[in-house]
Amino acid sequence: MIINVDRSFLEINSIEKLNRSKSPGPNFKINQVDPPDFQLNKFFYKQIGKKYRWIDRLAWGDKKWIEYVENPRVKTFVLKENNNLVGFYETVRDFDSDHSEIAYFGILEEYFGKKCGGYLLSEAIKKLFEDGISRVWLHTCSLDHKNAIKNYLARGMQIFKSEKINVDVN
Repeated sequence: MIINVDRSFLEINSIEKLNRSKSPGPNFKINQVDPPDFQLNKFFYKQIGKKYRWIDRLAWGDKKWIEYVENPRVKTFVLKENNNLVGFYETVRDFDSDHSEIAYFGILEEYFGKKCGGYLLSEAIKKLFEDGISRVWLHTCSLDHKNAIKNYLARGMQIFKSEKINVDVN
């Protein structure tokens, strides 16, 4: 079955435009996954993505996952509450332009409604600007969580491109 999907591309070009969200609590910490751990990326991709039709990487074998996470342009960060996994994001840096894409971003379902998404996104954007990035961008679509685009806009991102695409959901 083919369905129509709205896809939006958003960006933020200055840390001054960032509307930060407070930490959900003192036990929440964000750390870069270093050294890279493809199993962690794979876990988040499958757990978060299963409700939102993240399917492009499902066919990847371990070798492809390892190549991806070990690419020097790619960084992965994980939000934990104490030792419990909460969410993650992956960034892909364009060294030629000093732009960075937030390629994947998400919170595990048991942490929905606890202000983790706003906090993780604002910290992701802040960290990228602190690392010398001049533009942070991402894309989302109508298959993503209903609050995804609201979170991106609330943090100060702006839509720079929208399109309608057809997606085969079989």
